[in-house]
Amino acid sequence: MPAAALKPKPLPTQSTAKRPVLLDLPYAPVEKRPLPAGRPRDWYVTHNRRLKAMRLAIALLDSGVYLPGQARDETIRSTAELIGVRPPSDTTCRMVRALMRYSR
Repeated sequence: MPAAALKPKPLPTQSTAKRPVLLDLPYAPVEKRPLPAGRPRDWYVTHNRRLKAMRLAIALLDSGVYLPGQARDETIRSTAELIGVRPPSDTTCRMVRALMRYSR
């Protein structure tokens, strides 16, 4: 018997499921490490904003929002509340849509 026949069938993903797959909560937060010292304050602000935008974009994609046009500010902010992060600013919301736009 071929080895491929012995492998169990994988669970459906968002793209192969008949209905949207619900977001698995709660996610365990990633272990935080200290950021490198000696950078300008702007670098830290931008870095943290990018991380937050990335987390939000991943959560939106997991919940079935695939196009930037579907990700209105209200949708992004409700997703932020769902995953337990502070409501994003307008700049961060634009960054989330940009990440979704250019990930293809």
